Amino acid sequence: MIRKWAFFLMLLCAFTARADEPYVLKFATLAPAGSTWMNVIAEWAGKVEKESRGRLKFKFYPGGVSGDEPDMLRKIRFGQIHGAAMTGHGIGSVYSPARVLEIPFLFRNYEEVDYVRAQMMPEIRAGFRKNDYELLGWMEVGFVRFFSRTPIHSMDDLKKHRIWQWQGDPLSAAFFTASNIAPVPLPITEVFTSLSTGLIDTVIAPPLGAIALQWFTKTPYMTEVPMADGIGGLVVSSKFFNHLPKDLQELLLRTGNEASEKLLIETRKDNEKSLGVLKQNGITFTLEWKDIKEADVISIRDRAAADLAKSGYIPAEVYDRARKALGEYREKKAKQR
Repeated sequence: MIRKWAFFLMLLCAFTARADEPYVLKFATLAPAGSTWMNVIAEWAGKVEKESRGRLKFKFYPGGVSGDEPDMLRKIRFGQIHGAAMTGHGIGSVYSPARVLEIPFLFRNYEEVDYVRAQMMPEIRAGFRKNDYELLGWMEVGFVRFFSRTPIHSMDDLKKHRIWQWQGDPLSAAFFTASNIAPVPLPITEVFTSLSTGLIDTVIAPPLGAIALQWFTKTPYMTEVPMADGIGGLVVSSKFFNHLPKDLQELLLRTGNEASEKLLIETRKDNEKSLGVLKQNGITFTLEWKDIKEADVISIRDRAAADLAKSGYIPAEVYDRARKALGEYREKKAKQR
C-alpha cells in the first residue's frame, strides 16, 4: 500500500512540475539584433512574460539564423519553431492575397496604404486563420527602392542592371516579367555576398533595411521612386496558439497588436531618418517621379496584377476591391481640397 501511495505521489509531482513549466514561443526573424524590428519585438516579449507572470516566454532566432523565410515556414510546420516576424515573401506563403497591399506602384503615400489596409484586414486575418496561422500583428518594412552600383535614371535603365529577385517570390517575379527585366533569383541570405562578388549590382529594399543589412555599402545609388510598400506580419502557428490557455491567447493577440502598431510607427520614422543617414554616407538619389511617365508604371502595375491573378496568387477580385477602396480614398481627398 505504501508503495502505491509513493508511486501516486511521484506521478502527481511530475504532473505538477510539467504544469508549472512555462510555454516557450520559439520566434524567428530576418531582422538583425539591434534593429528597430528586433528591439520592439524583444520589448513585446518582455511585456508578455511580465503580464503572464512567466507562464509564456519567447526564445528568439534573429538575423536569419533560422534561414530564409521559406526555411522558417518549413521549421514552423515541423514544430521546430512556432512563429516569426515575416515580410511579404513569407506572408505570401501563408496567405498570398494579403500581398495585394504590395502590388507595384499601387500606392503614393502611407495615408493611402492605411486606408486600403483597414478595408482589407478582416479578410486577411480570416485568411491566415483558415491556413493554420494566427496573425498577431501587422506592420511593414516600408516603401522599397532600388539600390544600385551605377545610377538609374529611367525604367529602361533597370533593364541594364543585374537585379536581385528574392528567390521563389511570385510577386517580384510578376513585377520583373511586367517590366521586361531578367533578374537574378537568390535567397536573401546570399545578397550581401553576391553584391560583393558582382553577381548582382542592384537590390530592392527599404532605406532602413538597406542600412540594417549593410547593402547600401555596395550600392552608392538609390531611386527616389518607390517600387511598392513592403508589408510585414507577426505570425504564430495555430497549433501552438490553440494549445495555449485562453488567457494567454488573449494576451498574445492584444500585445502582438500593440507591438505591431508601434512597429508601424517606428519603422516609418526610421525609414525617414534612414534617408538622411544614406545621404550622409554619400548615397546619391536618382529617378524622381518627374522622370517617369505615370502611364508606364500603371501599365506595369496592371500587367503584374493580371499575371498574379492568372496564377491565383492574388485573385482578380481581391485586386479589384483594393483598387476600389483606393479610388474611394482618393475621391474623398480630392473633395477636401
